Amino acid sequence: MHTRSTAVALLVLFATPILSAQSWTLLQGTSVKDNGPRTYRFTVEYSTANTRGEITGRQRLIGEYTRALPGGNVIWKNVTEAKADGATAPFGPPEKREFMEGFHYRRSAKESADTMAADFFKGFPPTAVFERNLVWDTEMIEDFGQNHFEDLKLNQPYHTRSTQAIQMPGVGNFQNRDIELEWVGKSQRNGTDCAVIAYSAFFNPLQIANGGMALNGRSHYWGQIWVALATKQIEFATLQEDVLGELKLPGQNTAQVISVFRRGTFEPLAN
Repeated sequence: MHTRSTAVALLVLFATPILSAQSWTLLQGTSVKDNGPRTYRFTVEYSTANTRGEITGRQRLIGEYTRALPGGNVIWKNVTEAKADGATAPFGPPEKREFMEGFHYRRSAKESADTMAADFFKGFPPTAVFERNLVWDTEMIEDFGQNHFEDLKLNQPYHTRSTQAIQMPGVGNFQNRDIELEWVGKSQRNGTDCAVIAYSAFFNPLQIANGGMALNGRSHYWGQIWVALATKQIEFATLQEDVLGELKLPGQNTAQVISVFRRGTFEPLAN
């Protein structure tokens, strides 16, 4: 005999829609569906600390990136940098990075610029490493979020490559040990149904030689990307990176161990 509670439970069971296997698949075989230009704000904050976690200074970079311009071009505008002492002092006034105003290049499904070419950043000062990172990180977020739908299955890690050595002209060398992507679920951003893709790469060797400064260390980086299921548009992304290394400044005979942690958010602006 069914009790009242059992009957109610059965009604709930049969009234609840069951997700089909079709609803847990990703868009296959199509490129990003751009409906005109779209502008994003990329904010990245760097915190430099000693081995005891005592923060000695912070830097915040903010830039506006617009994609899907005519001809497949993208452009950077309104890039600024602000600095602060210690862990809690307020940031000073942002200083505009004029050399990035209007910086543009081609990035589309059919043609992309070689951002590691020796002359790609020819208008940048040699020491503008953080500004280069804005470009490289944006390229990474778009690649991880938009180019691997065919490779991803729910809750199954996917390794894009075992080892990847990168030569950064005028900056140094970086090596990705093992990049892991994982489709971890669905969510909504900006009123849009999204796939949430987690990415990570740990124990990556890093060498920087720039402006008389030398850094030898390692990098861990990770984050999440919200990608529209219907269009492959990036709706939101996060970035965290922890760098630990030996730093030698110009005029110093011995190196000091430093930790640099950075946190970034990549989000569309209302167009």
